[in-house]
Amino acid sequence: MKDESIKYERWRKEMVSRQIIARGITDQGVIDAMLMVPRHMFVSEALIDSAYMDYPLPIGEGQTISQPYIIAEMTQCLQLKKDHRVLEIGTGSGYQAALLAQIVSRVYTIERNNTLFMRTRKLFDALKYHNIITKYSDGTMGWKTESPFDAIMVTAGGEKIPQPLIDQLEVGGKLVMPVGGLMVQELLLLEKKKSGVSIHNLGGCRFVKLIGQHGWKD
Repeated sequence: MKDESIKYERWRKEMVSRQIIARGITDQGVIDAMLMVPRHMFVSEALIDSAYMDYPLPIGEGQTISQPYIIAEMTQCLQLKKDHRVLEIGTGSGYQAALLAQIVSRVYTIERNNTLFMRTRKLFDALKYHNIITKYSDGTMGWKTESPFDAIMVTAGGEKIPQPLIDQLEVGGKLVMPVGGLMVQELLLLEKKKSGVSIHNLGGCRFVKLIGQHGWKD
């Protein structure tokens, strides 16, 4: 077990050095989180040896765990602080929520697939991520009773940013989401201001589709 632990720690360090820092990620909180969270625990046993590689991996139910760099970029652009409360739409493997939990005080994460929801809830408990609050629901509706949030991350692509999520974002807060069609999307960073919202395009990407009342239909 000790040898295995050392191996995974080495793989994490190599991932962060070659895929994250080398590509311009400078947020120390993001870097430290990616060094800490055991990514191999969030993939199937058959794919463990690929867990720290530079590409997305299937996690079942037609979903994926995203490429490490895109996860780091999305997390960094939110400019998170320790006292922040963050909403994640699309729990998936749980890896992104685990990273957020290392950086902020409270993570609220919503998953619409019950199989993934039950699997990740058990994993969060096993890894003692007690500051992650999970919900089985339509993520495009957000989590109104816990709003407003300092930041919102959407880990699936939709034609537009759901209005309920914008409504539930704190003034001064940031939201990141892939927006576009099924094949081509742009990663958009929205900042909510008293005067309205501003949107910055971070570049092309491709995510699984965001399904729900304010997203794609199942």
